[in-house]
Formats: sequence, structure tokens, C-alpha cells
Amino acid sequence: MKAETALFAGVSFFFATCATVYGWLSREPAGTAALVIACLMSALVALFLWRQHEKAGPLPQDRKDAAVHQTVGPVAFFPPRSAYPPLAALGTALLGAGVVYGLWLFLLGAGILAPGVWGFVFQYGKRGT
Repeated sequence: MKAETALFAGVSFFFATCATVYGWLSREPAGTAALVIACLMSALVALFLWRQHEKAGPLPQDRKDAAVHQTVGPVAFFPPRSAYPPLAALGTALLGAGVVYGLWLFLLGAGILAPGVWGFVFQYGKRGT
């Protein structure tokens, strides 16, 4: 987590510098506020990662002498095939188009999206038991 902390601290410093220069040269409050918010968000992530590094200690990825098998986490289960991702994608597309074209298409998209999400969640629900 040491490298991630340094990365987000650098991003925060970059946004702080940009916000200072932009605010001083442009005198435009909206862009300055957006850059300040981006600085604060990346600083929050850097602070979180630093605290996690302090609590948990160095990860194997932080050591130069770590073996590859030490840095690998648990391997998850990935289903070989499923009809639910295309169903959820179609439902999401129709839902988005329904916002533009009308309530009837929005409701049709919601009706297609609901079983797609349901299948995503519960298709392999009993796999571990």
C-alpha cells in the first residue's frame, strides 16, 4: 500500500497546485471549486491508504524480495457463461432510453433489468453450500 499511498498523495498535490494556479489566474470560482474537491477526494484516499498501511503493516507487494505466490490473493469463481449480463445490459439501455423517450420504455427497461439483476445476484447463490 506504500506505492498506492504515494500515488494518491501525488495526485492530491497535483490537484492542489492546479487549483492554486487556476484560481489565481482565472478568478473563476466553479473550476477552482472542482479542482479543490478533486484534491480533497484524492487526499482522503491517500489518508485512508496510509492509515491502512500503518495498521496492517507492509504488504508483500511492498517488499522487493517477495515471491510471486506471496502477492497473489484468493482466486474468485468466474462463471463460464450466463444469459444474465446481456439481459441486464438490454434492460439498462432501455431504461436509459426511457428517460429520453417516455415512461412506457422506462417501465419496459425496468421490467427487463429486474430479472437480469436478480439472476446476476442469485444464479450461483447455492454454489458454496
